[in-house]
Amino acid sequence: MPKKIGFLSFGHWMDHPDSKVRTGGDSLLQSIDLAVAAEEIGADGAYFRVHHFAQQLGTPAPLLAAVGARTKRIEIGTGVVDMRYSNPLGFAEDIAAADLISQGRLQLGVSRGSPEQVIDGWKYFGFEPAAGENDADMARRHTLEFLTAIEGKKFAQPNPRPMFPNPPGLLRIEPHSPGLRERIWWGAGSDATARWAADEGMNLMSSTLKNDETGEPFHVQQRKQIEAYHEQWAQHDHGFTPRVSISRSIFAITNDEDRRYFLGSGERGDQFGNIDERTRAVFGRSYADEPDALIEQLLKDEALQAADTLLLTLPTQLGVDYNTHVLEAFMTHVAPAIGWR
Repeated sequence: MPKKIGFLSFGHWMDHPDSKVRTGGDSLLQSIDLAVAAEEIGADGAYFRVHHFAQQLGTPAPLLAAVGARTKRIEIGTGVVDMRYSNPLGFAEDIAAADLISQGRLQLGVSRGSPEQVIDGWKYFGFEPAAGENDADMARRHTLEFLTAIEGKKFAQPNPRPMFPNPPGLLRIEPHSPGLRERIWWGAGSDATARWAADEGMNLMSSTLKNDETGEPFHVQQRKQIEAYHEQWAQHDHGFTPRVSISRSIFAITNDEDRRYFLGSGERGDQFGNIDERTRAVFGRSYADEPDALIEQLLKDEALQAADTLLLTLPTQLGVDYNTHVLEAFMTHVAPAIGWR
């Protein structure tokens, strides 16, 4: 099966002379324009990272809906929504509406999230772990409640004197988008959470950061995570074939502007270190080279060979035109050699 290739944008903005994305409005509008441009050049997906309390993209539903209204073919997703901050039922309404606007093209990545800008930021959104839970448990609980809602489960007792007539029986969250449940992805940072995603019938999303569980190179650990996910999925009958995405920072150097920005910036090795007091992690290398050299390097990336979807992280603040060039250069000069159509 040919790989799908899309972009992943963090939507950074900064009021700085060198930035082409100065405000939150710039970030949102340019994100829409970049998705339109990506569709025009033949990319498969437009994905957006979600961070709260940061000059980056936040609540995803308005952006996903806007991109869905401006495009016709491209998949639209997140990588990932931090479910510690999400009201499961309100989020289910918003995402179903965005999916219907896009006519069923959402590929929604959710997760526990990464270390955030503020301490326990989810508290400011009105959420607290239940008795015996930690914040990761709360994120998984919110996720399961969200999944139940988008499945269309009827659970709410109708008012005997409603403003509008109700259908018989209990009521569900509306609108309902058929098929959305099979297009939810879990961002897994460990082998255990990848297996949990398989148990719960979610696709797997694995980024450039993973718990260091064996000390092996990042791409090897990530390939083993993908294998663990598929082995666990095979224990169930979820009724559909799962997908696996990975993220990479890859820059094909094809002109002088590329050389000025990225020549020599590719990292030859992974980075290991602690991301908090409990977790040792490995951060995957980035790639920046001439196309032939990139192809040689990427064919040795075991996780890239095991995944079916590749998300390229883009330098948002360089603007829509340059990021479209980055994506097109990769798709033209590198992607066919690594399994793209």
